[in-house]
Amino acid sequence: MIEKSIFELSSAGRKGHPLPACDVPVKAVNQLIPEKYIRSDLSGLPQVSEIDVMRHFVRLSTLNHHVDKGFYPLGSCTMKYNPKINEDMSRLPGFTGLHPLQDEADMQGALRLMNELGDQLCRIAGLEAISLQPVAGAHGELTALMMIRAYHVKNGNPRSKILIPDSAHGTNPASATLCGYRSVQIKSNAQGLLDPEDLKAHLDGEVAALMLTNPNTLGIFEKDICTLTKMVHDVGGLVFMDGANLNALMGIVRPGDMGIDAMHFNLHKTFATPHGGGGPGGGGVAVKKMLEPFLPTPVIKGRQDPQESEKWLKDVEYYLDHNRPESIGKVHSFFGNFLVMVKAYTYLRMLGPDGVRAASENAIINANYIMRSLEGIYDLPYKAHCKHECVFSGVKFRDQGVKTLDIAKRLLDYGYHAPTIYFPLIVPEAIMIEPTETESKETLDAFIATMKKIAEEIEKTPEIVKSAPNNTPIGRLDDVKAVKEPKLCYRGECL
Repeated sequence: MIEKSIFELSSAGRKGHPLPACDVPVKAVNQLIPEKYIRSDLSGLPQVSEIDVMRHFVRLSTLNHHVDKGFYPLGSCTMKYNPKINEDMSRLPGFTGLHPLQDEADMQGALRLMNELGDQLCRIAGLEAISLQPVAGAHGELTALMMIRAYHVKNGNPRSKILIPDSAHGTNPASATLCGYRSVQIKSNAQGLLDPEDLKAHLDGEVAALMLTNPNTLGIFEKDICTLTKMVHDVGGLVFMDGANLNALMGIVRPGDMGIDAMHFNLHKTFATPHGGGGPGGGGVAVKKMLEPFLPTPVIKGRQDPQESEKWLKDVEYYLDHNRPESIGKVHSFFGNFLVMVKAYTYLRMLGPDGVRAASENAIINANYIMRSLEGIYDLPYKAHCKHECVFSGVKFRDQGVKTLDIAKRLLDYGYHAPTIYFPLIVPEAIMIEPTETESKETLDAFIATMKKIAEEIEKTPEIVKSAPNNTPIGRLDDVKAVKEPKLCYRGECL
């Protein structure tokens, strides 16, 4: 059923519950708002009863797809279920009532939480120091490259280029450019891994860093990672790891042990805080000891010996270290998105070390189950066992005139959010699927059956797939036209 607009539900004389009599001095509206902003004609506003308003917006809300409603196999984005206890903890009055400018003595609980969260993340990464200030993955990348640049400047040469795999997230070259570097693409080999020979050909004294995602965006673990990082280190460069795919590694292997010098975390992906439109996010950066002086200021520290502090800080166990002459400065106001940190901290404390590892193991099992179940039905360009996500191709359906976009649209008809499509760019007609660890076998089986059914439809009735979605409130749009020529409508009249 197509939901009517609020204007179509309007009926003259209907209204909601009346407001109580005003118990404060009354002023005319033109005393509070400039005359030019006051609407003189109210006849166009809808007149709707309270219950109809409520039901209208509740019905609209059910049209939204979200993790609590259904499967969200969005590759490289780790759209996992967010336990509701995380939300409860983030709403505790002791956290929501804090002001970031309070004295350190009055925010010891919050400082302790951030300090312990940072310590846990460093342990997971195998790195020594951390800043939780960045508020997104790309923001974390940028922060890491700023520190890497500061490190090279201190050593006498900022260097000029960043090496980036051809399968990388698009934010990698963007971050490099913002830091004044030139991006140099490194090719993948036939196995979908970074080609060591192509990397070797681009290594020289101008390499500031290699930006590497591991597992890469094909969902494949870079098995030569230790060799790759050593090659970069041998020419004086550093290695940054894009932590977007940490959901496949946490508790199993530590990036620091593989030669990674800096990496960012997506708290809104890996550590079960709301993602995307449910944000905000968290993109903290952990580094090796040599990069610690350049962390954004302030850094949260635990005092080893309170008696050594100034008199007014003697009773403060955790404090903000502003005395950082080599810091790159602040990258966000105050501490970053603090309540996101509360949710991530809750998640980690609930899971414990064994649970963290189990989450990664289950994510890997789920992804491989989908991959092997659909292999042969959809093209699988890279056949090695995957980690947290797998990448198919829709090229085999070109003879029927069906594109990957059509398959994604058809999934909407069956109540699924579409997976990532057309990424990574090295796979033509790419379909990237990431189930995460929070989905049951029954959910995966239903999704697999739907993907198989769509493949059958392409063979027998391709026009159904090419016209999808067919049973959603709004059907197929002209994507380009919708962006360039949006229809702005009011009361049935479109501009």
